[in-house]
Amino acid sequence: MSRLKQKKAAQIKPLEVVKYGHPALRSKGKKVEKIDDSIRALAEEMIVTMYEEDGCGLAAHQVGRSIQMAVIDVMPAFEDRPSRAWMNGRELELESLMPLVMINPEIHPVGEERSFEVEGCLSMPGLHDEVERPDRVRIVCQDIDGSVLDFEAEGLLSRAAQHEYDHLHGILFIDHLSPEDRETHQPLLRKFQAKASPF
Repeated sequence: MSRLKQKKAAQIKPLEVVKYGHPALRSKGKKVEKIDDSIRALAEEMIVTMYEEDGCGLAAHQVGRSIQMAVIDVMPAFEDRPSRAWMNGRELELESLMPLVMINPEIHPVGEERSFEVEGCLSMPGLHDEVERPDRVRIVCQDIDGSVLDFEAEGLLSRAAQHEYDHLHGILFIDHLSPEDRETHQPLLRKFQAKASPF
């Protein structure tokens, strides 16, 4: 992040991340019809919130807004969990994409390869489990300027994009687990639910 960006980011206050049990997490996000200043401001707040929470992705649903927008930055985790991206068959400098703002994204698997990797979620702190997903995906979305991005991704970027895309459709990573694995997480999920409930 440039010094100017850092200075600007320092003036932006992080948003509250809603926890499991909040209705926004189970809603299908509305399409963003117009990328205006309010959407751009929300994207900036979400990026600051993601960094503040040490996450590599954050969906608008997680800050209580049911719209088709998510932010991602996989660079802080690059050494442990690398990523690659290609546009028109040419490999991209990953840093040039980050932080990525995905507006109205569509995600399509590329190839048959799938793998299990550990995932967590800022809306379910402390809960982690292995989730099977396609290794490589094609991501088509609008960026913050309204331009269309169309690229392929592998590694953590592929996984983070799929995880955030799920959020935009009311799907949580625990929905991909077997009933037995979900059962092991019930005590923690009940704790989140109790805090989220107004009663």
